[in-house]
Amino acid sequence: MAEGNGSGGESRSGEGDSNRALWRAIKAFFKGPDHDLSLRAQIEEAIEEHEGEPGNHDGPDGDLVPIERQMLKNLLHFSDNDADDIAIPRGEIVAVPAAATFEELVAAFAEHGHSRMPVYGDSLDEVVGMVHIKDMFPIVAGMALSGTPAPKDWTSLMRQPLFVPQARGALDVLADMRASRIHLAVVIDEYSGTDGIITIEDLVEEIVGEIEDEHDDAPEVLIHQLDPHTWDADARIELDDVGETVDPRLAIVDEDVDTLGGLAVVLAGEVPPIGRVLEHESGWRIEVTGGDERRLTRLRLHAPQAPAEDEE
Repeated sequence: MAEGNGSGGESRSGEGDSNRALWRAIKAFFKGPDHDLSLRAQIEEAIEEHEGEPGNHDGPDGDLVPIERQMLKNLLHFSDNDADDIAIPRGEIVAVPAAATFEELVAAFAEHGHSRMPVYGDSLDEVVGMVHIKDMFPIVAGMALSGTPAPKDWTSLMRQPLFVPQARGALDVLADMRASRIHLAVVIDEYSGTDGIITIEDLVEEIVGEIEDEHDDAPEVLIHQLDPHTWDADARIELDDVGETVDPRLAIVDEDVDTLGGLAVVLAGEVPPIGRVLEHESGWRIEVTGGDERRLTRLRLHAPQAPAEDEE
C-alpha cells in the first residue's frame, strides 16, 4: 500500500476538499453572480488555492509539485513582459568590433564562453551582424590541425540578428525567433540605438527560472557585510534584494528605479563621482566607491548613526 493512502489520509483529503469548496463559495458570494474570470485568472486562482502544498508525483493522478506551479504562474505572466523587461542591458553586452582580427574574435569567444556574439561598426549603436561559434569552428580546427592561416577578413561569417523595438512583447519575440530560426535579438530604443540584447535562453528562463551550464560562473555575490554598520554592494543589485538583506526602507522609492545604482543616480540627480556620499531619507548613507562618468559599479552602505544619548 502506498504511504498516505490509508483511511486517515482519505479523511484529511476530504476535509481539505471541503475547505477549498467552502472558500470558493465565499469568494463567489462576494464577487457576485456576474463575476466572470478569464481562463488565465481561473488557472492562477486554482494555483493559489494549492499554494504551500508539497504536491507529489505518486501514481497517475499525482498533483503538481511547487516548481511546476511556479512555472505555470511564470507562463501565465510571460506575455506581460516586453523586450525591454527581459533584455540583457546595454552595459552588460559582450560584442566585438567589425575591425577586430580573427584572433581577437576567437579570444573574445574563449574569454566569455558565449555561442553568439554581436558585431558592431563604429559603436554599439551600429550592430552590423552577429557571429555564431559553430561557423568559426571549422576555421579554428583547420588552423590547429593543418596550420591553415587565420583569415584576414572574417566578416563573411556574419549572420543577421533580429532587431526588435523595446515595446515588442516577449511572446512576439519568441515567435519571431522560432519563425526566423535566429536566436539573438537586438533591442532598439526610440532613438534607434542599442538598448540591449535577448537570447532564446533569456526567454526560456522567464518561464523555467535560471539555467546554468558548464560555462556559467558561480553566482556572483552582489552584496556583503563589511562590519555591523557597513555593506559593500554591486550597483546592479536589485532594490528588493537590498531591502531583504539590509533594510526594507531602502527598497521603498517613488521613482521608477530597480537597482541600488539607479537609486544613487536619482538621489544625486546625476551620475555621482567616486567619493560622493548620498543621504537617504531613512538615514542610510550611500557612498560611491566605483564607476565612471557614465555608470556606477560599486557602492557602500553606511548604517544610520544612532542618536547621541542626552547628557545628564
